[in-house]
Amino acid sequence: MSVTAPAGFRAAGVTAGLKPSGRPDLALVVNDGPEHVGAAVFTQNRVAAAPVLWSRTAVGDGVVRAVVLNSGGANACTGPEGFADTHRTAEHVGEVLDVSAADVLVCSTGLIGERLDMPALLGGVDTAATALSPSGGRAAAEAIMTTDTVTKQAAVTRSSQTGSWTVGGMAKGAGMLAPALATMLVVVTTDAVVEAADADAALRAAARVTFERVDSDGCLSTNDTVVLLASGASGVRADREELSDALTVVCGDLARQLVADAEGAAHDIAVTVSGATTEDAALAVARAVTRSNLVKTAIYGNDPNWGRILASAGTVPAEVAPFEPDAVDVAINGVTVCRGGGVGEDRTRVDLVSAREVRIDIDLHAGEAAVTVWTNDLTHDYVHENSAYST
Repeated sequence: MSVTAPAGFRAAGVTAGLKPSGRPDLALVVNDGPEHVGAAVFTQNRVAAAPVLWSRTAVGDGVVRAVVLNSGGANACTGPEGFADTHRTAEHVGEVLDVSAADVLVCSTGLIGERLDMPALLGGVDTAATALSPSGGRAAAEAIMTTDTVTKQAAVTRSSQTGSWTVGGMAKGAGMLAPALATMLVVVTTDAVVEAADADAALRAAARVTFERVDSDGCLSTNDTVVLLASGASGVRADREELSDALTVVCGDLARQLVADAEGAAHDIAVTVSGATTEDAALAVARAVTRSNLVKTAIYGNDPNWGRILASAGTVPAEVAPFEPDAVDVAINGVTVCRGGGVGEDRTRVDLVSAREVRIDIDLHAGEAAVTVWTNDLTHDYVHENSAYST
């Protein structure tokens, strides 16, 4: 059910000593081949962490042999020294595994603005290398957790007349989840035979409709990275469309798990905007609603306050999302509380108590495009957890 579900991969998760808690904090995922195809997408935050800067360059040739990930420190905003630490990490992994450092991607997560304990980290790499196993996926998923309360893992197998191949993955993330790619740390693996260009295109296509449609708190991290590794160990070739479809299933599963574990959340909220002129228009309206603190706090209070939803939709400029305000319908959990931009069914009919999942459906009646973006409510626990994060 994780990164080692496909053939050709080993992983490990160990305690290097980067976390004061003594919990696992370093993961290593290795592609044993015979192919070593890699692709990745990264945060669009202009303040990018040293591991992102390194990995953006390293993945450029489409070859990745290993990914090393640490929690317990983001190595972001650490200057040239922080980049040197990332370079040193990749070189050490390369030495231990007898591969080129240029084929090693580095991912970090944790507090911004502090240097990593390099002796501890490098010692952790040594320990992880000796612990690598085809069954090490779960341990690796545990080692990348920060404020996560559970591991996030997923896998799917595809079959054809020529055989079967698998896609597996792990993710971490419970806060600073906002789209612009990639919203978290993710490693996805497959044993399908794929070309580098197809791997890159398929990953981007899958991420666009999964990780880019998660918007927990509107905060884009400095370290977000999604990596795809392809070993070709199944011997079965997958074309770009087949790979994209399987990746979408796994990435969608992981993205949904991220929302379900969002810091302090009491409700998972799916905002679907339909009847838009274009997909971009629908997405703009959905983002406006999912990022509204007034909407999020209303859902936390079990209050079906549809006026806040309509008002949020109205903040999107007409040139971005053309629609007539007096034509919009809004339904919450199947009850059309707003019809034609005005009062609809009795809002007291909306049940926000019985289930964690909430569905908000907004029909703009302006076109045929539709999208869904997942978010969560805003709770006291979220404020407490993030106000005390660095202490």
